This record gives sequence, C-alpha cells and structure tokens, in this order.
Amino acid sequence: MDKTSKIYIAGHRGMVGGAITRYLEKQGYLNLILRTSAELDLRDQRAVEDFFENERPDYVFLAAAKVGGIVANNTYRADFIYDNLIIETNVIHAAHRHEVKKLLFLGSSCIYPKMAPQPLKEEYLLTGPLEITNEPYAIAKIAGIKLCEAYRDQYNRDFISAMPTNLYGIGDNYHPENSHVLPALIRRFHEAKQENRPSVTIWGSGTPKREFLYADDLAEACVYLMEHYSGRELVNIGTGEDLSIRELAELVKDVVGYKGELDFDTSKPDGTPRKLMDVSKLHRLGWAHKTELKEGVSRAYQDFLSHSYAER
Repeated sequence: MDKTSKIYIAGHRGMVGGAITRYLEKQGYLNLILRTSAELDLRDQRAVEDFFENERPDYVFLAAAKVGGIVANNTYRADFIYDNLIIETNVIHAAHRHEVKKLLFLGSSCIYPKMAPQPLKEEYLLTGPLEITNEPYAIAKIAGIKLCEAYRDQYNRDFISAMPTNLYGIGDNYHPENSHVLPALIRRFHEAKQENRPSVTIWGSGTPKREFLYADDLAEACVYLMEHYSGRELVNIGTGEDLSIRELAELVKDVVGYKGELDFDTSKPDGTPRKLMDVSKLHRLGWAHKTELKEGVSRAYQDFLSHSYAER
C-alpha cells in the first residue's frame, strides 16, 4: 500500500474497524473509503456490487461482522450465521470481481475446536468439534477463511485471513447482555462501584483461561500483514499470554477501583476451558504486541467513562 492507495475499511464504526482506521490515518494514508451500515448494507449484494463498481478500492480490510459475547452468540444463532456469511460472501466476491489488489479477512479465535491442544496453532482448524455456544458464528468465520483460500486457488487473488484472539479497547460494546467478558466486567464493576454494591456476580467458575489483545495493537498487526504477508494460510494474532477469568476480574476490579467481593455463579456456562493462540508464526513474520493488559484495560476504562457508555 502507498499513502494514496484507495483503502476500504468495512466496519469502520466497530471497535476493530475503528482501530484500523485510526492507525491508517496516523500513518498518513490519505484515501480511506468509509461507509456506515446505514449508507451501505453489506448484506445487500446489489448494493455491495454497486459500491465496488463505483469506488474501485485497491485494498480491503474486512472487519465488518455481527459480533457478541456468549449470550448473544447462543441466543441469536440464526442471525449470527446468516449475517456473517452474507457479509463476507458479498464483500469477498465483489473484491474478486472488481480486481482488488489485496484483501484481509478478519476471523476469530472461536474457529478452533473446543478441545484443541493449547496453544492454538493455525493447522488445528477443522480438526474437531466446535464450542456449541458460538458454533454458528465460528462456522461463518471458517467459511470466510475458505472463501479467501478458494479465490486464491482458483483466481490467484491475494486474499489473506487473520484470526485475532479476544479483543478489547476503544469503542468496545458494553451492552449488559450482548458484550464480551472484558467490557462486561468493566461495566459491571463500574456500576457496582457507583451503587456501593457489596459484591459483583461473575458468570461461571472463574477457572477458564483467556487471552486478550488491545484493539489498536490488532490494527497495527493487520496493516503489517497487509504489507508483509501474502500466504494462503491464516495467521493468528494475539499476545501468546493468557490468564484465568478470576485473575481478569481481579485486574478489572483494581483498575475500576471497586472494593467489594467477587461471587462466581457456577450455574452459568464457562465456555471453552482455554483459548490461547500460538503466535509464533506472527512473531516470525516480525510483529509482536506492545500494549500490556493492565495498561490496555486502563485505557479502555477511560474510554468507557469519557463516552458515557455506562448510561447506555
């Protein structure tokens, strides 16, 4: 990419797309193509075709997706598979038809089998059953990976796939039911602090282990891969470090300044026991994360406060 290349960021209003947009702007890229979902419904094939015909982007970051936490994934199973399948199919096919130079598709660590060996290596894809609570979303993301591979195989398109670990950061979703675990904890501890509650209930046993990557680090990694990687195989993006949900809760509690107790509701699902990405391939390519978890959570909490997410 050069500074005047036409670059389309699909999903620029989301946390990931927003981080990619900020990073590109900071690096001096001058020709970013942005559309809100109201301006361009990526589920509408005709609209997507017309957009690519008119704009002719050189590069595409496909960060648009329907996303949510364990409750949302398990509740809106049809919506999650349908919306994600049709978004990626429309964008990837249009990118092929209009000869986009390069496309980066963003998936999720949930593509890996529930009981895959840890840490998760790229070659573990499709080697076992998925976690049932987010199976529809995972299948949609696997389809996106395979679409990129297929267009590369048949048409020699330079379409690549990257699989980020659990993400958090500026512009995260703090919805009380539909958010991921880290933003959900930020909101829960903040509200408990405001209301002087004696304890905060955490879903599950607290023993599952998770890895978290600051979204602005992911954005830097995506641009790095767009400029330095053209392989057929997907690439994991993460920190290579994890911690238990209990340890995460203690860290968020400390950042927020909540003084009460933690209460773990073991009647609620834990999800996958562990999800740690093997990032040795990414490290060999020359990129590693910069933002440590406590620093990132502190930034995310300040963003939460400054945007009054607590009132939503």
